[in-house]
Amino acid sequence: QEQLTESGGGSVQAGGSLRLSCSASFHAYSTYQMAWFRQVPGKEREGVAVIDSDGNTIYKDSVKGRFTISQDNAKNTLYLQMNSLKPEDTAMYYCAADHRGNPQVCNALGGVATMPSGNALDAWGQGTLVTVSS
Repeated sequence: QEQLTESGGGSVQAGGSLRLSCSASFHAYSTYQMAWFRQVPGKEREGVAVIDSDGNTIYKDSVKGRFTISQDNAKNTLYLQMNSLKPEDTAMYYCAADHRGNPQVCNALGGVATMPSGNALDAWGQGTLVTVSS
């Protein structure tokens, strides 16, 4: 059974850093497009960063220069390095996967569209909470 498991969330002061990890129990993990989303209560889940099997990446504008998405295909693990954290980064962070080549994901990675919506991804982790205090 395909499974995504996030870890690394926690509480940090503004300006601090956290590194999220997502372990995937997929066959042929390296063929997937992977993403990090986040959600706060009362708001829609929003895309934060996406990475494809070639290492191409895209980011939400508000995290560019502060967050870095990466992956270790040998370990089937996705990462999100978050630096210079701000209180507005407080959210539940989710790891997600696209193994069908969803057009929203492909177009976003190709620079012809904005971040994909949550329904473009077909597998999700349970989430890890990030809290940034001022």
